[in-house]
Amino acid sequence: MMKLSCHICIIITTAAFLLAGYSCKSSPQGHEAGLKLYVSPGGNDTFTGLKSEPDKTGNDGPFATLEGARDAIRHLKETGKLPQKCILVEVAEGIYELSKPFELTGIDSGKDSLSKIIYEGRKGKEVRLTGGRYVSKWDKVSDKDVLECFEPAVRSQIVQADLKAMGLNDFGSPAGGGSELFFNDIPMKISRYPNEGYIKITGILNEIPVDVRGTKGDLAGKFKFEDQRVSKWQNEKDGWVHGYWFWDWSEERHKIAGIDTKKNILSVMPPYHNYGYRVGQWFYGFNLLSEIDEPGEYYIDRSKGIIYFYPPSDIDSGRAYISVNKAIIGMDKVSDVTIKGMIIEGCRETAVRLVDCSNSLVEACIIRNSGEGAIYIEGGNKNGVAGCDIYNSGAGGIRIEAGDRKKLTPGNCFADNNYIHHIARLRRVYNPGITVNGAGNRVSHNLLAHVPHMAIGFLGNDHVIEYNEIDSACYESNDAGAIYTGRNWTMRGNLLQYTYLHAISGFEGKGCVGIYLDDAFSSADIIGNVFRNVTRAMMIGGGRDNNVLNNIFVNCTPSIHVDARGLGWMRNEHIPGWIKEAQDSGTILGIAYNKPPYSVKYPKLSGILDDEPRAPKGNVISHNICLGGVWDKASGFWHMSIEDKARPLLTMEENIVSPDSQVEDSLSKSFILTDPMFTDKDDPEKGNYMLKSESPALVHGFKQIPFGEIGLYKSENRASEPVKNN
Repeated sequence: MMKLSCHICIIITTAAFLLAGYSCKSSPQGHEAGLKLYVSPGGNDTFTGLKSEPDKTGNDGPFATLEGARDAIRHLKETGKLPQKCILVEVAEGIYELSKPFELTGIDSGKDSLSKIIYEGRKGKEVRLTGGRYVSKWDKVSDKDVLECFEPAVRSQIVQADLKAMGLNDFGSPAGGGSELFFNDIPMKISRYPNEGYIKITGILNEIPVDVRGTKGDLAGKFKFEDQRVSKWQNEKDGWVHGYWFWDWSEERHKIAGIDTKKNILSVMPPYHNYGYRVGQWFYGFNLLSEIDEPGEYYIDRSKGIIYFYPPSDIDSGRAYISVNKAIIGMDKVSDVTIKGMIIEGCRETAVRLVDCSNSLVEACIIRNSGEGAIYIEGGNKNGVAGCDIYNSGAGGIRIEAGDRKKLTPGNCFADNNYIHHIARLRRVYNPGITVNGAGNRVSHNLLAHVPHMAIGFLGNDHVIEYNEIDSACYESNDAGAIYTGRNWTMRGNLLQYTYLHAISGFEGKGCVGIYLDDAFSSADIIGNVFRNVTRAMMIGGGRDNNVLNNIFVNCTPSIHVDARGLGWMRNEHIPGWIKEAQDSGTILGIAYNKPPYSVKYPKLSGILDDEPRAPKGNVISHNICLGGVWDKASGFWHMSIEDKARPLLTMEENIVSPDSQVEDSLSKSFILTDPMFTDKDDPEKGNYMLKSESPALVHGFKQIPFGEIGLYKSENRASEPVKNN
């Protein structure tokens, strides 16, 4: 019997040592405040900020802005009167329209973990920091030429507002990152057709033919359509299209250059999409005045500064605002500062940025309605995002880039206990709910749901991704992974454990991956995860030294895929360059792979060039459980499990496969065909993945998965009550 328990113990011990520098579940709350300052909409920055309400004389009270509190703390530092305990800035209920982002620099730092500076929304109250401007004056549309653009049935429903009269002149580009309209805190939809779904490309002109391993298209941005509604757009002065033009995992927005209504050809403005255009791919038109035809749609005439809007409910009873500021909060070289308990919303780019900070935290906040990402941690050490709810971002959720890969110095940054859902409104692919890069960071206890492409993307070394739940990822893309990484031999030491992935099947059900180690990615430990209803649960794309241990696969088709692409189609792509670089300069992708610290920490990497580097050697698939679906099948594409060239190089043993799973008889040595004996045998999909004490899987070394600990956990430092997406 393989000693699985020892292997897991070593990995977990290493992870615990790596992350010992911080605890996400502990909060700065509990430290005694040495000074408490107040901010309120009814305040004044000439006040002392020591009182929560204006006094009877009207000469003192709270500050009106965060800057007022920040500047008061700076003054205390300059005069040597800063207390040696925490400073709490309590922000009262209300909407704070920021004229510019709230900026903190190194001089705004706390002293240490016991003397932090905390900017916190008043408990139990709604405190909103917005980069938008409230639009209060709406009129009926009276311009006859504009009215004739609309369908007769909706003309009386559309209203307009003069944004230039509000002092707004810069609206950005429809390509993304420009002004957006929000009504009752929900993003409205830029006018588009079709309102849902896509138009298909029906033909290409082959002006610049392209053939990618048999997939043919045209690099020129001209293509045919059959839907005659497209011809209606030829008079639009600023029409755009957004599509998945060649691959199902690569999208882009283009300005329309012209429409040939006789030949049904649509042309886009260069630069054209990098991969080209091909028949059968899909797109839609947007930023089209004539396509305002359902509640919630709007269009901005950027030259006139007029916004046209079909409100989903009474415009006078709702609240509309348009995003103006690029960001909400910026922190640069700040240490020991916490932003807590506030709603952060309504900007054109990323809402919160922490650059080269340390020991700083964004906690229990709601971050929504941003034009790009929600929170970006760039550089620094021991920074985190904890207990936040993130949704309706234009691009991704949390992005962490910390730690030194060359020195393998950990960044010790984290994303913990966050609920991230319905993101990537504008940039649909490669904008995950959480991105982690660098070395030595953690992603834990997060719930990521309803994301069009990746839920978690990681690059780098020694990251720990654990106890997360992922529901309905990759629903608008194919050949993608809910957890994805790829194309590197040197990014080693990553641990992916105790995560629950379910309902992942790709666009139109064509197939996506649960955990995707793409293009020879090597040395990841995949341990104790649960996959349910995933078209291809676990994929090793030609990589080496990966361990797939102690996982549960329920109705996955297939459970595991391993290929030998380095010996096949990828033999002349990527890998030759890595080998040549190693021979010429002693590095692989810029990493001194055979010198300390890499040679010490990853000894298998040092000798890779002498051990058939293109071959998927060293992979171990053991002590897993498969219930239903496909365990091992040798034919088909999405249903193929293990390529023949890869099979003899694998270690596969003591996997437990239920009799109702699809297997190949000739592969019986890799598994034990028996009932794994789940506690809830009749319906294990309900979420009870514990095994009976007499389970044969336990006899053969399987370790019970702590399923009840996966996902969000209850905490006073969460923005909302935790939810489960079973």
